[in-house]
Amino acid sequence: MISVIAKGLLIPFLGTALGSACVFFMKKEMSPKLQKALSGFAAGVMIAAGVWSLLIPSMEQAVEQGMGKLGFIPAVIGFCLGMLFLLLLDVITPHMHINETVEGPKSKLKKTTMMVLAVTLHNIPEGMAVGVLYAGWYTGAVQVSASAALALAIGIAIQNFPEGAIISMPLHSKGLSKRKACWYGVLTGIVEPIAGLITILLAQFIVPVLPYLLSFAAGAMLYVVVEELVPEMAAEEDNSHSNLGTIMFMIGFSLMMVLDLQLLFQLRMEIHGNQVMIGVPM
Repeated sequence: MISVIAKGLLIPFLGTALGSACVFFMKKEMSPKLQKALSGFAAGVMIAAGVWSLLIPSMEQAVEQGMGKLGFIPAVIGFCLGMLFLLLLDVITPHMHINETVEGPKSKLKKTTMMVLAVTLHNIPEGMAVGVLYAGWYTGAVQVSASAALALAIGIAIQNFPEGAIISMPLHSKGLSKRKACWYGVLTGIVEPIAGLITILLAQFIVPVLPYLLSFAAGAMLYVVVEELVPEMAAEEDNSHSNLGTIMFMIGFSLMMVLDLQLLFQLRMEIHGNQVMIGVPM
């Protein structure tokens, strides 16, 4: 069981590391179209993961705990708290987005350092999301299989691959060597298994509030989508509009949705015998 959890926690980090290594094989500057495509794809994956892997299980768990028709309350509260938590981190931490917009308190930190901080902050909820699902599976508190937790980990890894490239290539274009740019990109992802591990270690304490934590992770992830990825995929260069980001969003969302739903159906069939399930139960 420990090895299963360890592999699941490391998979998203591996996605970031492989994406960061793209700096060795691509030209110095990332084209705006490629950046839009990667941001759109990542946004689609994260929204689908937030809905199917976190928000829906949050409401199902609340219903099982006896909340009945009020099962949406933990999902709403946790979702809002997750977004507010990331908003707070954005306000108190100096960081810089890919488009060189500086946020947070004034700081003498280098631009490259602030850019790394921005991505690092946004990777924390992804690690928490994987950790929460594995904690639910480990304790048996949520009707979730190891395969479902693995699906979320793989989905986040898929999303992290372009994210790793998005951070390492701009760092290289700002003067860092390819080796150092790759290393900094890898470091932004190390917080994911750490955040996931901390969540699992606190599993015995978080079981009663698991619906809130599931939706909290979803809120934090979707904050990243709205704050970071959507503006990047929709940004216009030289007054020219492109639908590439939207198309890649569609592909990313569809891919993650299929991945999640296939495992959801598999879990339902395991629970109910080989009964054929029609539709997606809420």
